[in-house]
Amino acid sequence: MTKKRKEQFEVGESETIEDCLGRMKEKGYQPIKRIEKPIFEEKMINAQKEYVPIRQKIIFEGILVESEQ
Repeated sequence: MTKKRKEQFEVGESETIEDCLGRMKEKGYQPIKRIEKPIFEEKMINAQKEYVPIRQKIIFEGILVESEQ
């Protein structure tokens, strides 16, 4: 079974960035890009729909590290 050359790793809600980077390293990937996406919630403010940011989703894109043999 071959691994993908690039893979995305999402930081879980109860996980730190360090934990996610450690998980990447265990699987043999090195981070090359960090992506942050806001998560919005729809709320009624003054009888109008407003979209309020509630948290940030962090995703790391990793590239497979070639073993030196």
